[in-house]
Amino acid sequence: MTVSDRVIFLQERTPLSLLPATTLAPLARRLRTVTLEAGETVIEAEQEPQGLYVLWQGRLETDAELGGLSFLPGAVLNLEALLLEQPVEQTVRTITDSTLWFVDRAQFQALVEQYPGILQTFTRQLVDAVKRLSFQFDREQERQGILRPYLVAKAKRGVIGRSRYGDRLRAEIRSAASHRKSVLIFGEPGLEKDNLAALIHFGSTQRRLPIIKVDCGQLQASGADLFGRSGGRLGLLGALGQGTLVLNNPNELDADLVEPVAQLLKTGQYRPVGRNGETAPLVTAEARIILLSEKGLPVLGDAIDETIKVPPLRVRKADIEDWVNYYLSLIRRRRGTGRISVTPEAIRRLQSYDFPNNLRELENLVERAAAQLAGGGLITEEIIWPAQSKKKQLRLNLLNRYPDLRRFLRSPWWPDRINYGITLWLFAVVVAVLWFGPQQRHENVALTVFWAWWWPLVLLGFPFVGRLWCAVCPFMIYGEVTQWVSEKLFPGRLKRWPRQAADRWGAWFLFALFTLILIWEEVWNLEDAAYLSACLLLLITAGAMIFSALFERRFWCRYLCPIGGMNGLFAKLSITELRAQQGTCSAECTTYQCYKGGPEKGEGQATNGCPLYSHPAQLVDNRDCVLCMTCLKACPHRSVELNLRPPGIELWTTHRPRAAEVALMFLLLGAVYLHRLPELEERLNINLPIDTVVSHSLVSLGILALPALLPLSVEAGQWIWRKTQGLSPRPVVRMAYGYLPLVWAANLAHYLRLGLGEGGRILPVSLATFGASGANLPVWVAHPAVVAFLQGVTLLLGMGLSVWLTAKICRQSGPQRWIQNACTGLLGLSLWWLIPGF
Repeated sequence: MTVSDRVIFLQERTPLSLLPATTLAPLARRLRTVTLEAGETVIEAEQEPQGLYVLWQGRLETDAELGGLSFLPGAVLNLEALLLEQPVEQTVRTITDSTLWFVDRAQFQALVEQYPGILQTFTRQLVDAVKRLSFQFDREQERQGILRPYLVAKAKRGVIGRSRYGDRLRAEIRSAASHRKSVLIFGEPGLEKDNLAALIHFGSTQRRLPIIKVDCGQLQASGADLFGRSGGRLGLLGALGQGTLVLNNPNELDADLVEPVAQLLKTGQYRPVGRNGETAPLVTAEARIILLSEKGLPVLGDAIDETIKVPPLRVRKADIEDWVNYYLSLIRRRRGTGRISVTPEAIRRLQSYDFPNNLRELENLVERAAAQLAGGGLITEEIIWPAQSKKKQLRLNLLNRYPDLRRFLRSPWWPDRINYGITLWLFAVVVAVLWFGPQQRHENVALTVFWAWWWPLVLLGFPFVGRLWCAVCPFMIYGEVTQWVSEKLFPGRLKRWPRQAADRWGAWFLFALFTLILIWEEVWNLEDAAYLSACLLLLITAGAMIFSALFERRFWCRYLCPIGGMNGLFAKLSITELRAQQGTCSAECTTYQCYKGGPEKGEGQATNGCPLYSHPAQLVDNRDCVLCMTCLKACPHRSVELNLRPPGIELWTTHRPRAAEVALMFLLLGAVYLHRLPELEERLNINLPIDTVVSHSLVSLGILALPALLPLSVEAGQWIWRKTQGLSPRPVVRMAYGYLPLVWAANLAHYLRLGLGEGGRILPVSLATFGASGANLPVWVAHPAVVAFLQGVTLLLGMGLSVWLTAKICRQSGPQRWIQNACTGLLGLSLWWLIPGF
């Protein structure tokens, strides 16, 4: 290569182009060619420069530990060190086979002495560079001063948890980090949304750039601190450059800032605040914007490109254990204590709580629990104690208090051995005695047991054990036997439940069937006709068997059985309930064996699932639970609870009112008046037309409807008045449940006469059933005055509970509540007049 070619290369490709050709020509004549292979060292750091190098071909780089700079053809090495007579700062090696031009140090210094313009030219260049660096430094100091109060140093933690919600949130964070569109992170308080914003930033390609968080409620109304001033101080957006701006609580923006922020989100442009009312030109923002909010953003919503909904902790309860262990690891490192672990029972207790303040509240609970352990140890459920939700208030889990009760209810004895070892055969004997034995009640023990024992005892049991009778009910035992035979003969033929139709019409069907049974009982005197009582039992059993042969599980028991409908209604008053811990079920259960059934798992037994298709965690009242304990047997997580509670608490908390249930309730109240038809005629001194079956049936139907006339008439008058006043209608169906204790007490008071009178003659009646005389056997019969006293006390109790329950359901005092209490008092007085008498 000729000297002129070298001069042209130096002018076009190197920083030496600042020198004139007359100076470059002598330098070009002194350059000699040096060829190096890849990996060879060109310059050693901290050494005096040997001379000037110009890279002609190949590629060089500095050591990675010292900055990792790369040099391409045209790069000039050691120029600054030679001019300033300083050691070389960096070691430079070849990456590829390279060709360099070299002039040694003595020749270059002689050239500088001969041509002083070389030193002057590069001195001016160095001065300009220092000026530029000084300006950039001042600018950077200003920028850092603006950003420093808002800087986010790092993300505190990643997304913790292995639930599907945690996996989805991680995927959304990764997706948001892959682009620079605006993102809204939306969720309840205490979910660490600011940390999620930091994860998006530090997971992106702009992770080395700054991220700042700004509280929108503290921004100036003019927007000067965010947008800056035209020709004046930088705003946060200008200082941030291509970093990330996190706007916290954008719903608190000043009204004048809403539109400029919306424009920034939509177009990426903003207008600095002008001077003296002037309008500044638009500026394009380079920053990526993330918004954090606890509420909806109707104004800015259309301008946001992507939304991440952070699930609250109450739906991510599978992650609670991971969060607890994480917090404990932080506490252990911070305090230098021993290992702290937590029991499964404590985790289940946490999972049963809804955490309104989410992760913030959970962290405080864990801190409080760990503070009670001196130097490590075990956190039990007694140590960690979240506040109770309304669903858990005033509850006592009997299964935890009495482990023997849990063992019995999980044993084969309850209810299978009782049902198939005792009830199945005993029911057949009872029906046979009713059918073939004496027909009068004073001679037939089965008739006495049915009317004088079963009715008062089952009514007395409702406030204590709810629908427990249905667990050992003979009707569905024969239904299950039929279902088992049907599956053997025709496998897979059982139909799924027509739930929509059953939910709509099932309760009305059992109401109509109960009405017919009550009329039949009155017209044909079933209480004193054994074979007709047997027909009644067989009729209900036939319904259970027919529908068990058609549908899976206990369709008849849940929707159509009249006795089951009555049991479910009065079970709402019970002081016991079967429920499950919703948090444990949602966090740990993946098979729903208590609901669907399945094989043995952990401590859970193999079952066919809930016979009524009720999930214990979703129960809101006792209506759809027969206490068969299938869910308790199947659950491997100890989630199922048998709780003591205030009587009827569901009626003013979680209850869903149903019109058909209210109709059944008033029907059962009318049944008391119908059972007292002779007393009614005597005390009113009237003779009702009951000589024929048709007239007797019509009179019975009228008396069944009679008690409902008073509350319904009052409600109709109220409705008409409110309609004329333009007021909204009242929740009549929900309020009507306030009469339920009175209805239960009225039925119990009626059957006390049979229970305390004829029930005590069980021994002589038993012998009379088989033709023997039991005249010398003992009897236990209460005095009529005692019976009347107990009936009166029962009615007073029912009236008092109805007034109390009405107050709880109504929640506030007013005409609606007092009118219903007046109706309760009138109905109670009429029942007192009819049953114990004045």
